[in-house]
Amino acid sequence: MKFKHLWNLDELLNSPFFEPLHLILSRVNTDQFPSLADCNSLLDTLNSSIRVHSESPLKFVEQKTGKLTFEMQYEPLCYLKGEVQTRKDNWHDLLNALVWMTFPKTKAAINARHYAALIDAECSQKTSQRGTVRDMNTLFDESGVVVVCADPALSLLLLNFKWKELFWEKRKQVQSSMGFYLFGHGLYEKALNPYIGLTGQGLVLSVNSAFFDLSPELQMKHADDSVADYINNSSKCVSTRELTPVPLLGIPDWTPENNSPNFYDNTDYFRPARRSTIYCPSF
Repeated sequence: MKFKHLWNLDELLNSPFFEPLHLILSRVNTDQFPSLADCNSLLDTLNSSIRVHSESPLKFVEQKTGKLTFEMQYEPLCYLKGEVQTRKDNWHDLLNALVWMTFPKTKAAINARHYAALIDAECSQKTSQRGTVRDMNTLFDESGVVVVCADPALSLLLLNFKWKELFWEKRKQVQSSMGFYLFGHGLYEKALNPYIGLTGQGLVLSVNSAFFDLSPELQMKHADDSVADYINNSSKCVSTRELTPVPLLGIPDWTPENNSPNFYDNTDYFRPARRSTIYCPSF
């Protein structure tokens, strides 16, 4: 998406959708759409070097073109050299870079799962490099939402699609005991222009109530550590059913429209549950 949405830093810093990125966005020092050099300068402002699982330091580089060897393709290049291919003047890739700086351990874990799956496909000479592990990691990478919850009853309402009961009838409890943090860079791109139908794919994390007393920076670190642990577990991230839909415009205070109970009566958006088995990750 090349400049279909104009760069407006203040707008991003005042958006609840972009709250997880606020810590890194507050370091942006340009009035123009950030360049590749700006992204790498932002990376340099972080207190510790971000590394991928091969221990290579992270760096944002120009997109490779033409026929590429396996090692020069997107995921292998990232895993082997820490180089994240980034297109110029591109919202999707800029947001990917910002997520890397906000959730570095989770992004590195996703990259490692992709690389392992690609190596397996190469060694077994599979006709397709896609599989359930890559499907799950791709879906979360593009559309994921980290959902933290200190009240198991609220998690169950979310997992069973009880939207009005959760977001309206239990509104105060949600505001005090749940947190919703966008992760997927594709989802952030859609959130530049929020619309009815905007839905993320949530991974639910159980936390204690003290989590919500932490600073935003420590909350992000805790979320990053927890999701990375989940993805690094080879028994996890094997099915997209591990994720649960989250209709983002229903989250309290995220849009003025949801200040009325009638907003949640739109069943085309707040759809009832269809599946019989719900995954509920625990930590």
